[in-house]
Amino acid sequence: MRATLIYGAGDVRIEDVPDPVLREPTDALVRVVRSCICGSDLWPYGSRPATGAGDRIGHEFLGVVEEVGRDVSGLAAGDLVVAPFVWADNTCDFCREGLQTSCRHGGMWARDGIDGGQGEAVRVPQAQGTLVKLPVAEDSALLPSLLALSDVFPTGHHCAVTAGVHPRTTVTVIGDGAVGLSAVLAAKRLGAERIILMGRHKDRTDLGREFGATDVVAERGAEGVERVRELTGGDGTHTVLECVGLKPAIETAFAVVRDGGTVSRVGAPQYPDVPADFGVFLRNITLTGGVAPARAYIDELLPDVLEGRVEPGKVFDRTVTLDQVPDGYRAMAGRSALKVLIRP
Repeated sequence: MRATLIYGAGDVRIEDVPDPVLREPTDALVRVVRSCICGSDLWPYGSRPATGAGDRIGHEFLGVVEEVGRDVSGLAAGDLVVAPFVWADNTCDFCREGLQTSCRHGGMWARDGIDGGQGEAVRVPQAQGTLVKLPVAEDSALLPSLLALSDVFPTGHHCAVTAGVHPRTTVTVIGDGAVGLSAVLAAKRLGAERIILMGRHKDRTDLGREFGATDVVAERGAEGVERVRELTGGDGTHTVLECVGLKPAIETAFAVVRDGGTVSRVGAPQYPDVPADFGVFLRNITLTGGVAPARAYIDELLPDVLEGRVEPGKVFDRTVTLDQVPDGYRAMAGRSALKVLIRP
C-alpha cells in the first residue's frame, strides 16, 4: 500500500510500504477513507533531522473496518469508524478516569512500529477500545466534521473544559489555527458569555465569528493585551484558551486573564519553562490544559455533529489526494491552508 513518510524537515514523500496485517487478537485492519494533516505534524516538518530512512506520520483518520482479531467485539467488517489520535484499551484505570492518553496498554500512531494515519490502511491495536463506530455511510457529507472528532475538535473542547468555561464565563482564545477555532466552537457550545478571538488572518477569524467569537483582536504583544483589557473594562477574561504553543502566546495568556482566572494551554509547548512569575502567583491564576484525551469526549460530542448543531469540519479548507500530501504540508507550513483534508 501507499503511505506518507517523513525523511526530514520539508521532506515528506509518498511511498509503498508493507500492507498491514493482524498481529494481535485485539487488532483490527482499517481502510482509510479520510485523513488529515495536523498542526503538530508541522513541528517535525519544520525541524526533523534528515535521515536515510523515513518515518510514518499522521494520527487522525476515519476508515472502514476490513478485518478484526478474534478478541475484538462490537466491530465488524464494513463498519465506518473514527480513531482518536492515540490508541488505548479504554479499560485500564487511567482510561476509566477519562485519561486515555495515559493508557497503560496504549500508544501513539506512527511510533514503535505502529502505522501512521496518512496512508491507505492502518493496523489498529486495541481496536475495541480505540475505534468508535459511526452510524453513517462512507460517502456521508458529515465526514469532515466526523474526522475532526479524532483530534482537533476534542482538543479545543478539552481546552475549554479544563479552563472551566460555562454560561457565565468570558473567554479569550489565543490563536486562529484549527485548534483555536475549535476552541471557539467548544466555548460557544458550552455557553460562554463572551469569546474574544486573538488572531490576525481575516479568513480564519471570519470563521471564528461564525463559530461564536463575539470579538476579534488582531493586535499582538502589548497592543493585543491592551486591546483585550479595553474590551473587558481593564480586568481581562475569566478564562484564556492558549492554542498556539509558543512562549509569546503563554505570556499573552497570563497578561489577559482576569485575577483569579484560569489559563488552559493545549498548543504543544515549544518552550521549556512556563513564565509564571511571582506576579502571576499573586493574582491567583490557575494553569491547566495538556494533551486532550479525545476518546473521553467523542461519545459526548458525536450527537451534536451527527445532528448538525456543530460543524467542526469547516476548519478543513483544502482537500488533497494521497499523492498530493507533500503539497498539503507546504500549504499548511506556508499558511496558505488552515487544515488539509486527505482523501486517499
